[in-house]
Amino acid sequence: MSDDDNSPISAQNAKRLFADWSGVPAIVLAVSGGTGLPAAARAARYRLLAQAARAHGATHVLTAHTRDDQAETLLMRMLRGSGIAGLAAMARESEREGVLLARPLLNVSKSQLIATLRKAKIDFADDPTNRDLNFTRPRIRTLMPLLATEGGDVKNLARLASRLARANAAVEVLVDGAERYLALMGRAASHPGFGAKTAKAKTADAKTLDAKIFDARAFAAMPEEIRLRLLVRAIDRFGHEGPAELGKVETLLSALDRAAAEKTAGRGMRLKQTLAGALVSLIDGRIRVEPAPPRRRTTSKP
Repeated sequence: MSDDDNSPISAQNAKRLFADWSGVPAIVLAVSGGTGLPAAARAARYRLLAQAARAHGATHVLTAHTRDDQAETLLMRMLRGSGIAGLAAMARESEREGVLLARPLLNVSKSQLIATLRKAKIDFADDPTNRDLNFTRPRIRTLMPLLATEGGDVKNLARLASRLARANAAVEVLVDGAERYLALMGRAASHPGFGAKTAKAKTADAKTLDAKIFDARAFAAMPEEIRLRLLVRAIDRFGHEGPAELGKVETLLSALDRAAAEKTAGRGMRLKQTLAGALVSLIDGRIRVEPAPPRRRTTSKP
């Protein structure tokens, strides 16, 4: 939101528009920091909205993302080489900053939304940054008419994102099952027969709470996409440096596969790597993901 009261999206104009058609009291939130890059500014806005929602006992934050936004998001992520989860684009509802982020207009085209507002004589603001070609999304937007002539219109692109979201949900179910299977395999290997646990077994259980452990042979038998997602889940859970990048996890998986191949060739199977604040090790036939030790701070000599 702009701080300039003469801007078409000024704080005061937005507050007046909201009061005129909703009758609900509005508050204006000032974003401090997070300016500059769109991703940083967007994260700052969502963080502030979530804080305000929690403060007022709200469970949802609603956005006005349309089908056009969905199509543009798909193209942007496709150009970045995203995986299936990224190409599913925006979900109708997702958790963010402790509240549910809902997008009720995701299946509505921008032209239909504007036409509806005009017919109802509801004024609206047009953000001039949506046409600023210094940013990726506006540049992608200029390509949309040309893509539409080849069949890549907003409706078809949004439908593709929906189909990819459906496929992604199915894969996630398979990953859930794989995770449960590997957990059972790990417990069976640690406690044959699942009988009474010894003090040593109880100590081992306590240690696994601070790590994710996979049987390397059972893990290697799974499809690559399942293994990648299992690693991403474990690294995101135990790491402390933000979400793991898919490309780096792919490189890590290749290293794990090479280590397993060396074992087959008669050499020892050992590997230790850190990624996104997690330590991933392969020792004695087990893959272990746990928090990485703090980095050593280097001090400059006088």
